[in-house]
Amino acid sequence: MQATRLAIPDIVLFEPRVFGDDRGFFMESFNQHVFQQLTRLDTTFVQDNHSKSARGVLRGLHYQLAPKAQGKLVRVVRGAVFDVAVDIRKSSPSFGQWVGTELSETNRRQLWIPPGFAHGFLVLSESAEFLYKTTEYYAPDLERCIIWNDPRLAIDWPAGMDPQLSAKDQQAPSFAAAEYFP
Repeated sequence: MQATRLAIPDIVLFEPRVFGDDRGFFMESFNQHVFQQLTRLDTTFVQDNHSKSARGVLRGLHYQLAPKAQGKLVRVVRGAVFDVAVDIRKSSPSFGQWVGTELSETNRRQLWIPPGFAHGFLVLSESAEFLYKTTEYYAPDLERCIIWNDPRLAIDWPAGMDPQLSAKDQQAPSFAAAEYFP
């Protein structure tokens, strides 16, 4: 497995080694020891989530506040998405900055998003199945959201899409009105 730190170095893109032939393929999708070696983090995952979304669905930008802040290791097993992480740690030199990358069933990439980041994705394919490993359990009372198209963040979402949002995501506050991490 290869790990690359992105423009915000706390965000890590993982590219697995895939062994394939005319019968199909094999890859190790997660190994705790390798994850710890590559990130230098002693992280425990406590919950796995699986979502399916249609083309144009935009989920996010979601996060949970402390003491239930979640780190997420995310990947796509069917379809393709444009995945985004926004730094919402006030003490960070990259506060208010974002990184984005395509995750797909073809590239089999995974993205590590630590606590202190808002996360979202836009489905690029006809549909997409998305897997999340989280470091903390879901806590609805601590869940927060930032509006996906906030002008301060200026996320460069792929063009030509008319994002479909949940009612909750449509009502999300601006970046300026959001609750941040210290």
